[in-house]
Amino acid sequence: GGIMFKKLLFVFLGVIFLASMIGAGSKNSIQIKGSDTMVNLGQAWAEKDMDTNPGDFIAVTGGGSGTGLSSLISATCDIAMSSRNIKDKEIALARQKGVNPNEIIVALDGLAVVVNPGNVVDKLTIDQLAGIFTGRITNWKDVGGKDEKIVLLSREVNSGTHVYFKEHVLRKNDPNSKEEFAPGALMLSSSQAIADEVAGNSSAIGYYGMGYISAKQKPVAIAKDEKSEYVEPTIENVVNNKYPISRPLFLYTNGTPQGLVKKFVDFALSKEGQDIVLATDFVPISR
Repeated sequence: GGIMFKKLLFVFLGVIFLASMIGAGSKNSIQIKGSDTMVNLGQAWAEKDMDTNPGDFIAVTGGGSGTGLSSLISATCDIAMSSRNIKDKEIALARQKGVNPNEIIVALDGLAVVVNPGNVVDKLTIDQLAGIFTGRITNWKDVGGKDEKIVLLSREVNSGTHVYFKEHVLRKNDPNSKEEFAPGALMLSSSQAIADEVAGNSSAIGYYGMGYISAKQKPVAIAKDEKSEYVEPTIENVVNNKYPISRPLFLYTNGTPQGLVKKFVDFALSKEGQDIVLATDFVPISR
């Protein structure tokens, strides 16, 4: 029965070897999670990457920048998409868990402030925006519109877009400012939800990455103050640094990218990947 046993052992080792290959092959798949602003961009990159490399599988999901970063920290995703910088406390938490967050800027984004196309208001200063979103200005007539209560739409707290808008618009980059969104602001879970609500509500105002602008919303021209020029959220104006509400978009990996993660990051930064950035209405960092 020795030969039989050897045969079985050989088959058994073969099975183990195969299983380990499939296990390693699970690195033919990567999970990318995070910024809702970047979901369409991430999915466009993933589709193109999978077309080019048919054996690879790349799953891209949203949920907000905070969700993506906490996922990277708990090792439940390979790449986090984020529209804000990682916080010191997130880095500390990651290090405790043996994760070493590595930041890569992959695109730029202009945050558009949008109203319903029926709204006559087409320009606002940062001061007026801060007044509107903190609830000090509650009627459209106070900013040149009709006598109508302003309906405030915001992203929810775990959104990098929410954080960015609060720090740069409501708090005007002042670390000591305690300004918050008005308690009456409706917190929506995605940029698309804000787009849909603005399209159907003549008194609504919201904000999102300029990739979400469509004919159903009207972007407002923004000025730093009353003496500055009012600037539209266009790719050209973000590149020229004229548009006041713009920001970098990031991918975070655990340490230096390896394997499939490296392949994906390299693709995102390649000429073809940056063309996709442009096609999804974001601003390429490299031409």
